[in-house]
Amino acid sequence: MQRYLRQILIGALLASSAARAQSATPEDALAFELQQKWPEAVQVWKAVTARNPNDAAAFAALGVDFSRLQRYEEAAAAYRKALRLNPRLPGIRFNLGLAEFKQGHFPPASAAFQAVLAADPSNGQARTLLGMSYYAEKKFELAAQQLEPASKGDPENAELRQMLAESCLWAKKLECAKEEFRQLLLRSPESASTHVLMGQALDGLQQTKEAIAEFEAAAKIAPNEPNVHSGLGFLYFKSQQYEEARKEFELELAHDPNHDLALAYLGDIEWKADRPEVALPLLLKAVKMTIGRQSRRFCKRSSWRRANRMLTTSWGGSTRRWGKKWKRREN
Repeated sequence: MQRYLRQILIGALLASSAARAQSATPEDALAFELQQKWPEAVQVWKAVTARNPNDAAAFAALGVDFSRLQRYEEAAAAYRKALRLNPRLPGIRFNLGLAEFKQGHFPPASAAFQAVLAADPSNGQARTLLGMSYYAEKKFELAAQQLEPASKGDPENAELRQMLAESCLWAKKLECAKEEFRQLLLRSPESASTHVLMGQALDGLQQTKEAIAEFEAAAKIAPNEPNVHSGLGFLYFKSQQYEEARKEFELELAHDPNHDLALAYLGDIEWKADRPEVALPLLLKAVKMTIGRQSRRFCKRSSWRRANRMLTTSWGGSTRRWGKKWKRREN
């Protein structure tokens, strides 16, 4: 008898739940939203879409409430369903791009923001987010194209200007990079990283003297920052100021005794000074560090080729095995 009563109660509860689901309306969901009860609103919208799977507006609203709960994967799925049902639903493609962006899914975010801009080129928010998506994808030339007008529209946004400056630098739009870093330094003259990036832009423009000044400023502000002294040393080396370069490479090696660039260039300086007994150990260590850690990146640099050539000449081809090892890695 008790089992029979229990089954009746369970059946009644299930029927009650089904009735509530069937009676759920968009007005119920909106009432929950007014009270900021997002989980309850989600449940109502789910019931509405289950009852009417062709209701694009309901799927869009479901996506909005999922986003409010930071459940972006589910939000994106709801937005996509809404767009399949009604591609012209206003605002939803932008919301889809934002949901993908917040998940770090930058290619689909870019595609969504491109579509938004195709329909409305004046949408500044979509342009900014498209530029940021390209930046995250390391598509720096495309990022600069979008971030430049976005930055002009929001000149006080330092983060936006920083992304624009870096995009211009990596896209080799060096005049743009120079101007943007100049603006950043007017606001934050004590930023060592900005001085370094400005120095890189100036070096790319063959303005070596000005680039040296920027790296010197960075070294003064942050003397223990990795790669600041090696970067300054390279610029001194490039301008044939070998004693100044030596000091900077030695400072870099004091922080990182295995810094391959500093070892290679310091070895080159010692070689030029006709001190092979000092140069060869430095060059040998540079080659070993290069082969062991960062061959693919560093082997493209002339300093590696110089170090390897000097060692081969001096020691009768003793580095051939390293060369063969590198070729195997390249293939």
